[in-house]
Amino acid sequence: MSRMLENSLDPAPPRTSYQMAADASGVVSEPSKAPPQLEMVEMTKRFGAFTALDKVSLTLKPGTVHALLGENGAGKSTLVKCVMGFYQPTSGAVLIDGESRKIESPKDAHGCGLGMVYQHFTSVPAMTVAENLVLSRYENQQVINWKKEYAALEEFMARSPFKISLKAPVSQLAAGQKQKLEILKQLYLESKLLILDEPTSVLTPVEADEVLGLLRSEVVKGNLSILLITHKFREVQAFADEVTILRKGQLAGNGLVSDLSAEAMAAIMLGEVIKPSVVGSDSQLDYQLTETIDPDKTIDQTGHPLTLKKPVLAIKQIEAKGDNGVLAVRGVNLTVHAGEIVGIAGVSGNGQRELMEVLCGQREPLKGEVRVNDEVYTATREQMFRHQVYALPEEPLRNACMPNMSVAENMALRTFDRSPQALGGWWLNLKAMQRMAQGLVQAFSVKTPSVETPVSHLSGGNVQRTVLSRELSAETVSLLMAANPCFGLDFSAVDFIRGAITAARDRGVAVLLVSEDLDELLALSDRLLVMSEGKFVYESEMADVDLNLVGQRMAGH
Repeated sequence: MSRMLENSLDPAPPRTSYQMAADASGVVSEPSKAPPQLEMVEMTKRFGAFTALDKVSLTLKPGTVHALLGENGAGKSTLVKCVMGFYQPTSGAVLIDGESRKIESPKDAHGCGLGMVYQHFTSVPAMTVAENLVLSRYENQQVINWKKEYAALEEFMARSPFKISLKAPVSQLAAGQKQKLEILKQLYLESKLLILDEPTSVLTPVEADEVLGLLRSEVVKGNLSILLITHKFREVQAFADEVTILRKGQLAGNGLVSDLSAEAMAAIMLGEVIKPSVVGSDSQLDYQLTETIDPDKTIDQTGHPLTLKKPVLAIKQIEAKGDNGVLAVRGVNLTVHAGEIVGIAGVSGNGQRELMEVLCGQREPLKGEVRVNDEVYTATREQMFRHQVYALPEEPLRNACMPNMSVAENMALRTFDRSPQALGGWWLNLKAMQRMAQGLVQAFSVKTPSVETPVSHLSGGNVQRTVLSRELSAETVSLLMAANPCFGLDFSAVDFIRGAITAARDRGVAVLLVSEDLDELLALSDRLLVMSEGKFVYESEMADVDLNLVGQRMAGH
């Protein structure tokens, strides 16, 4: 499975480009030629004794989409940074149409027709779309003739795959429009070889398919070639022609997407055979997570558990302001029952973060009430312990950890003042704390040099596992609240964390899952809601979910 597949694609024939960009004087240039072939030949990059990239080769053929897969730390970012001139490779070469090029900066990369769209937005919010487009150019103009610029920009926008008002301030654009602007900047610069780094992470499913579909149409016309870095197998299968998979800095395999299933790609990426499921086995969760019979479950006629409707979390008319003082949560109501995962979908910035902060005690609500097990709940430490409420918040290193404290100390934040970790109610039993942490490290597969290592030294996935072990290792858990638990994590960590969440649900835990990844919500949730402009605008049992309607509601329609 891990050997390289020898399949290849014939390059698409050259076509005339749609692109019309302005030069320094505002004059529209002639249409540019078809994209060249990009080759990365045995690229190696060492940082001291550490080899981040080891003789990796990749060919991006003209007029194709080539996906780049790999776990976090597999070498994807190092490879593209060497190509874009952020790093100088220790050895290896970059070839453009068979000619070796020395790329020492992003400006050199631009001169070779290369452009990169980063995962995070780079446009200036206070400027307009037109100003950001002009600002993206590499020349240093002292005086800008805006009349000529606008004429050229309007011609460019008329021919581009995305339409955005040139006069709109970037601060007023929706996330999908901001991402389109990032791509437009590269098209405006006449970049023919686009590197897209997780381009759909902030988009609704409808927007994601629109953006990748329009770019794919330009690729098919022969106007562009795209190297697509993504964690989403669905995007690879829907839009890519070829795929290259890295593992631990080395080439693990490559080939035609049409010849590889999602399970095969996952197996190559992990270096092992895995089950073709969206979640992992919960056999790794033996430490205080063994399956128990929940008293509120019975067995239906097919032998499957049937959950009785026991409300655990009840949110009633909650309102809360955002950091800017504007109302972010607008009178929401929600009930989560034992043994179910309720998923909340939505584009970032529609009140999900503020709602979770209210539920976790990090933000004071303006009005409304939260009840847990039919008692008023204000997220005090005593209430959390009494009602067995646990949370996996967004950005756990910032919101759920003490970065400079050890893994053991962070795992003990829930229990450090209770026996056996506390003697006499105040004296810490460090040996008991370390024994507990060692058990959790093994049960939750936390990769750390030792339990005394500062948690800030761990990778994102292992920080998430650390927090998850603390939040799910109690003998009883009544309510688990998780926000974007797998954001930015590699396939292995995602598989493990989703498995832990579903295992908790199966033991009768009520789970509230907030995520900007709709695929994740569709895979895990029993009931789905959509949040837009601070309100719930859609709700459905998973069996009846209308994906078209979900996408429209997420987009504010």
